[in-house]
Amino acid sequence: MGWLSKIFKGSSHRISEGQYHEKYGDDGVWNEPSNSLDTLSEYENDDIDRAIALSLSEEEQKKAKAVENASTLEEDEQLARALQESLNADSPPRENGHAYQPVPFLFSSGFRICAGCNTEIGHGRFLSCMDAYWHPECFRCHACNQPISDYEFSMSGNYPYHKSCYKELYHPKCDVCKQFIPTNMNGLIEYRAHPFWMQKYCPSHEMDGTPRCCSCERMEPRDIKYVTLDDGRKLCLECLDSAIMDTSECQPLYLDIQEFYEGLNMKIEQQVPLLLVERQALNEAMEGEKNGHHHLPETRGLCLSEEQTVSTILRRPRIGAGNKIMNMITEPYRLTRRCEVTAILILYGLPRLLTGSILAHEMMHAWLRLKGYRSLSQEVEEGICQVLAHMWLDSEIISGSGSNVASTSSSSSASTSSKKGSRSQFERKLGDFFKHQIESDTSPAYGDGFRAGNQAVLRYGLRPTLDHIKLTGTFPC
Repeated sequence: MGWLSKIFKGSSHRISEGQYHEKYGDDGVWNEPSNSLDTLSEYENDDIDRAIALSLSEEEQKKAKAVENASTLEEDEQLARALQESLNADSPPRENGHAYQPVPFLFSSGFRICAGCNTEIGHGRFLSCMDAYWHPECFRCHACNQPISDYEFSMSGNYPYHKSCYKELYHPKCDVCKQFIPTNMNGLIEYRAHPFWMQKYCPSHEMDGTPRCCSCERMEPRDIKYVTLDDGRKLCLECLDSAIMDTSECQPLYLDIQEFYEGLNMKIEQQVPLLLVERQALNEAMEGEKNGHHHLPETRGLCLSEEQTVSTILRRPRIGAGNKIMNMITEPYRLTRRCEVTAILILYGLPRLLTGSILAHEMMHAWLRLKGYRSLSQEVEEGICQVLAHMWLDSEIISGSGSNVASTSSSSSASTSSKKGSRSQFERKLGDFFKHQIESDTSPAYGDGFRAGNQAVLRYGLRPTLDHIKLTGTFPC
């Protein structure tokens, strides 16, 4: 027990085979005299009596001290056992890098109550964590209910967790690669999130070629295979479900939007051809157009005023191996100028609601030209066209089954019933996303123009706003 004296100063008791050795006199030995008391002188008898009395007094003191030392010895042995158990214990847990040490001091029974089992903590190991005391086996993870014996642990609210359990529950996973989003050099979790869909993904996916859906703009998860259109665009399977792929398939939607304009008392009298085209044909037609404003950064719709020959999609292509579009059949369409508008072109392969909003936008361009609205600024013309696209989307979302004006065309209702009747929750969400795109556009023409035009329409109404634009070329304040 010599090592105890190095830890606890002042303890100098020695133990040898469990016996306590008493010492008498200066030399540690008291020799009993061999002579008889009868032969001693009176003086010697007096000396002997005093010696005996002194010896008996010392013996009583020694016995009392021995009892005291034995009690102290027992306490030291218990203290030594408690300390040894603490030294043999595993490293204590810590939160956020700060260790919670088990207290290696001995307390009497009932001095500490375990916060886990609410029983007394007697002699032995215990943990001091979270402003409470615990049996080691009672300090458990709130997720898996197993004891926390690791050197570190995590907290959420007032509950402790294994670091692995906490990570599984609270550390965000990438929606693209399905792995935990890594921390940056400062130890912070850094990720990107889509402002509408709230899709979380690793920042590295913005530079590693991970594709996005050309419609909903969500990144492609690694376990999902998108459809690849012939021009390289990616289309997710949910957007593909309502995608319009050829000119004939788009005609019922065109009739719906014409009726939407009629309901606003803005009927277009002239018959304007509608053609669904590939990206290359749309870009070529845009280059041949002398006037007009176009969608940026990518053109998805165009209102033509010039005579051209345009390649239009004749029949819906099929999806072949590797989810790629195959058997695209097109035919040339010669546009002749009979009025201020020769045709409306829409990019193929987009969902019905996106196709419809683009078509409503381009039809407003056609209406303005046919009604004599000349030399409008880009902000005013594109702004009011976006207002009409937004209004159409709003009517579709509110009605849930088509435009705000019920279709009276038997061919229209028959052709679109499958599309409208099977409107999925995702498609309704998609409509909200396309409205969000219009509302949050940051460009001066399409974004600022829409917000100025929409504010004017909400304050004064659509028709007074259009009359003010025709007279002044600006939105009413």
